[in-house]
Amino acid sequence: MYNNILVPHAGTPAGDLALKHAIHAARGTKAKIILLHVVEEMQHPPTFALSSSERDNLLKNIKDANEDIRKSMIPEFEKREKQCEKNEIETITKVVTGSAYDEILKAIKKYKVDLVVMAKRRKLKGIKGLLSLGSVSRKVVENTTCPILMLDIEKK
Repeated sequence: MYNNILVPHAGTPAGDLALKHAIHAARGTKAKIILLHVVEEMQHPPTFALSSSERDNLLKNIKDANEDIRKSMIPEFEKREKQCEKNEIETITKVVTGSAYDEILKAIKKYKVDLVVMAKRRKLKGIKGLLSLGSVSRKVVENTTCPILMLDIEKK
């Protein structure tokens, strides 16, 4: 039924449950899982008060820190990739730096994704909770025609 299933994963238990659902959807088919973790880039403070060399040094340090964080997440996602392989599911694991929303939409296009399985993170009560999604979830839903399985994992 599906060929390419994208699982945007924030490294949380909710993301693990989304992966479990994706494995279930892919099991017994030839569907491939694309496991995506996005390290949100650290923002830098305004640099107008810094000299050119200080600004360059600050930006380099931030870029290096972003890359260190990205590299530190790779082993965590290799473990999750092994879960897929145990279920005989071909998996592509990507750990990237950028905007979660942008990187998810890029992955949908690049891998010709036909199902996204993701967990929403915002936990609002009452009618607001029913009507709202987190900003990343909302932007993905609004900007793709790909089917999305949105999991609302609430601890009870």
